[in-house]
Formats: sequence, structure tokens, C-alpha cells
Amino acid sequence: MTHVLKGSIKVDPGIVEAFRDLDVATVYEASGRKGYVENAIRPASASARICGPAYTVQCAPGDNLMLHKALQRAPAGVVLVASVGGEYEFGYWGGMMAVAAQSRGIAGLAIDGCVRDSAEMTRMGFPVFCRGFSIRGTTKAALGLVNYPVNFGRQVVFPGDIILGDADGMVVVRASEAAEILEKSRTRVKFEEEKSAQLRSGVTSVELNKLGPVFESLGLVEE
Repeated sequence: MTHVLKGSIKVDPGIVEAFRDLDVATVYEASGRKGYVENAIRPASASARICGPAYTVQCAPGDNLMLHKALQRAPAGVVLVASVGGEYEFGYWGGMMAVAAQSRGIAGLAIDGCVRDSAEMTRMGFPVFCRGFSIRGTTKAALGLVNYPVNFGRQVVFPGDIILGDADGMVVVRASEAAEILEKSRTRVKFEEEKSAQLRSGVTSVELNKLGPVFESLGLVEE
């Protein structure tokens, strides 16, 4: 069996860069509410943002050996997206690994498990999204997979999918749909700017969203 696939899906760097300034909620809505990542996976620091093509890692439970292999093989600009087989409460990643990742130009880590040395990584400015924090040490004795599809926060993430994260959560954008969803996201930004202008002018959200008939159909009573 091949444990590490060396090939990767190429994503237009311009498209990735364009997603960087978009809010995750905007992209999620623009995509037709697809790609939602379970909200237990959160930024390790409040200001953390993450954006880049996925470089996927499947670790054995309680073991981080394949994360080290991914650090060796991953190209600059990717986000490491790691699954740990549901055994969350180990510190699969820490400050030394973040130093190695940062030196190689890796854009961040998204892991469906815990990390440690979170304060150090925050000071470094290395963005991490994780389930939480644990000082519990891992082994380095079991093989897994690198650059294969992984289950991550109730999503299947394929290598090359665009991973976005901010304070509100995370979303996965399929590489094949990235250009289309980017345009839809830009359209939604303009739409929301227009709606915000109407709200500032005094229009209520009930009027703006045409909710009067909804309240009427539900039998709303006001006195």
C-alpha cells in the first residue's frame, strides 16, 4: 500500500488569494450552504484566520507520526488538514512542529483533535484550528495516510480543496467549484452591502426580508 501520495491537485493561487479576504459565513452561504465543518473545531486564538489548499493527513489514534511526514512533504502555501481517528484528547501538534511548518511556508493547521503550546503558536502567528488543547503526549509508531481524502469535522476533505477558517468557524470549498463559489461570494458581498445600506436608512429587517406574510401565516398576534 502507498501511504504517501506525492502528487497534488493544483489550485490557481489567484483564486486562493481572493478567498483570503472573504468571511467564512459569506462563502458558506454563497456555496449553497455546503462545506460546513463541525463547530467543535475552533481557532486556537481569537484572531486566527486560515486559507489555503488542503494537504491531508490521516493519523492513527494517539500517534502523530504522519504529521511529521506531512511536514516533510507538504509544499508551501498549503493548510495541513489532519484527522486522528476520533481519539481527540492528545496533543498531536505543538510549538516545535509549528516552527518547522512556518519555516517551510505552510499556511496553517486544521486538526480534528487537540494541540498543545497554543500560547507559543499564537505569539508566532501560526494559525491553528483544533478541537481543543491537551498536554497528553502522542506516540510515533503507527503509519497512516498523507494526501488522501480524510473525514474532517463531518466533512470529507480531498487534497486541494480550499480550507477557510475565521472566528465564526470553517468551510470547505471543493477545488472543482472554487472559481464558481468565489464569484458567488463576491456577488453576495455586494448584496449584503446593499442590504446594510437599507438597514442604516431605517428599513426594518422584517420589511427587508419580507417576513410580514410569514408572521401572518403563523398567526402572530400583537397587542
